[in-house]
Amino acid sequence: MTNSAISERKNQSISRGVGMTTQIYADRAENSEIWDVEGRRYIDFSSGIAVVNTGHRHPRVIEAVKAQLDRFTHTCYQVVPYESYIRLAERLNGMLPGKFDKKTIFVTTGAEAVENAIKIARNATGRPAVIAFSGGFHGRTFMGMALTGKVVPYKVGFGAMPADVFHAPFPVALHGVSVADSFAALDRLFKADVDPARVAAIIVEPVQGEGGFYEAPRDFMTALRKICDQHGMLLIADEVQTGFARTGKMFAMDHHEVPADIATMAKSLAGGFPLAAVTGRAEIMDAPNPGGLGGTYGGSPIGVAAAHAVLDVIDEEKLCDRANTLGNRLKQRLQSIRDEAPEIVDIRGPGFMNAVEFNDVTKGLPSPELANAVRLKALDKGLILLTCGVYGNVIRFLAPITIQDGVMNEALDILESSIRDARAA
Repeated sequence: MTNSAISERKNQSISRGVGMTTQIYADRAENSEIWDVEGRRYIDFSSGIAVVNTGHRHPRVIEAVKAQLDRFTHTCYQVVPYESYIRLAERLNGMLPGKFDKKTIFVTTGAEAVENAIKIARNATGRPAVIAFSGGFHGRTFMGMALTGKVVPYKVGFGAMPADVFHAPFPVALHGVSVADSFAALDRLFKADVDPARVAAIIVEPVQGEGGFYEAPRDFMTALRKICDQHGMLLIADEVQTGFARTGKMFAMDHHEVPADIATMAKSLAGGFPLAAVTGRAEIMDAPNPGGLGGTYGGSPIGVAAAHAVLDVIDEEKLCDRANTLGNRLKQRLQSIRDEAPEIVDIRGPGFMNAVEFNDVTKGLPSPELANAVRLKALDKGLILLTCGVYGNVIRFLAPITIQDGVMNEALDILESSIRDARAA
């Protein structure tokens, strides 16, 4: 069995709308490494897009899932509930920033968590409108697409988006948008497009994921909280990609002095098993009537068991500290070659949620060509990387936080040589 043969079958049987970053087909994986069907080894700096922060097949996660399989696999929590769901909610309620009572619901995907967060916000406030930000990514469902601040490839050809969704520019100093610019745009929005008294919530990623790994400045988040309080809006933190030790703290909002009213979580919550959560102020989460929230697979006992193990691993292996250590090593290596690679215009990111951005030095414009060339060179050498950003000129680094030191050093060597080779080409 070869990658190329499977790829041909894929072309005949899978919708082309499912985009693929590589054409390597996984056979097995362990911690930070993947082996394809041809036996070739790769270092995984994608983690299934920030899903396996605790590594592929962490023994504690696998053990917890096997134990749950021996008890039961599905009852639908809304029909026959189980204690582990409640206990996981209790843990998240206690972990999420904010000195107020919280409640939680479990669903299956990040997009589903965002959909439910908007439902809850509208129900709790009695208001219809939502504000999101340029460059933000919130999912591929219709509300998720509407909130997402990137047209290609997420919105192209899918028709009209849901109404009462508005966008403001996210502050990115590198691209000439200051915090003051963002709030001036919000003020214009309130004057020209939507009465703030009609706005249920503002949703924001504390660190933009697909948008380019831009971190929300502290004064920006503080001012957002103030605006929400002033106008009776809710602040929703989309922690789907930033959560669970990735940024060097359990949640990215832990870096800020203000809490969100609602947070969405998914991806690394269950170490590779489908599980997502919405956690928020108790009175807000209680606004919908019974039956208004839920789903057949929401809070799967398998995912819940995995999530308990993931939280244990993060605590016992001190993965928040580990994320800071690894991120510093990565950023230092990139800084060390910056003089010989002037195309590198920025190296950034909290914890181990890091990125490098490339520009064309002659034109002073974003260079998606160089970013993709680096990605392809690295893939040839056995390192899986992802690009992102509105301009596609950013490489994001999302290796498992459990990556072994020796494998990390090997990956950094590959990354450095790939940047050199891509520039030379």
